[in-house]
Amino acid sequence: MTMHSAARYPDLEGRVAAVTGGSRGFGRAMALALAASGAHVVIGSIAPVESEEVVRQIREQGGSAFAQQLDVRSRQQCEAFAQHAADRCGALDIMICNAGIGPAANAADISPEIWQRTIDVNLTGAFNTAVTAAKQMTSAGKGGSIVFVSSNAGQVGFGGLAAYGAAKAGVNQLVRSLAMEFGPQGIRVNAIAPGWTNHRMEGNEGKVDPQILAEGIARTPLRRVGEVEEIAGAAVFLASQAASFISGVVLTVDGGYTAV
Repeated sequence: MTMHSAARYPDLEGRVAAVTGGSRGFGRAMALALAASGAHVVIGSIAPVESEEVVRQIREQGGSAFAQQLDVRSRQQCEAFAQHAADRCGALDIMICNAGIGPAANAADISPEIWQRTIDVNLTGAFNTAVTAAKQMTSAGKGGSIVFVSSNAGQVGFGGLAAYGAAKAGVNQLVRSLAMEFGPQGIRVNAIAPGWTNHRMEGNEGKVDPQILAEGIARTPLRRVGEVEEIAGAAVFLASQAASFISGVVLTVDGGYTAV
């Protein structure tokens, strides 16, 4: 099966889609899904070896992709990332602002360094990539779609996630503010807010307490955790023309957890 035969994703044939943090977890799944829908995929990550593995997988399945080193905390690197994507592919149509970290700690135990890094990567990094993408889209005059990866931790409280939750709540407000600001240029701004999901992200590998996970599943109406492909499908939808009149929305993808 080729990338282009995955009919469950909207058609993005010929579009250029950049994904930050695209080397693992949600980002990897989104890169694969975007390629499956026909997009040319540009992966930005601080992990070059993992990024090249995703590129190889996409190409082996008939897709088009390349990777570039990117630390989203640097506005200069984000500008270079967006510019390189446009120069190499002829355009930048979609930006998935996904790069993030999820350190868990009781609020009283969070060091100033961990607090600052969590905000810098999850909030400032998301802002950097969105703004630089919008500049590129505006200069091309074609509009585009920006999709943030937030979290339901930005909507409800979770013990041990004060820094992460605060950063993601900030992302949710960025969605609303930037949708207002970029809308006149034809740029849509939305976010997905995943819940409990089987995935890898720096700061949470193997650290979920089994009892807490079981309690989370028990509270979730669908009685399970999500898979990264389910999160990726929502992101591709918001990036696509199927969502052409949707902007300023945070789409929660958590099996109904926040509906309880």
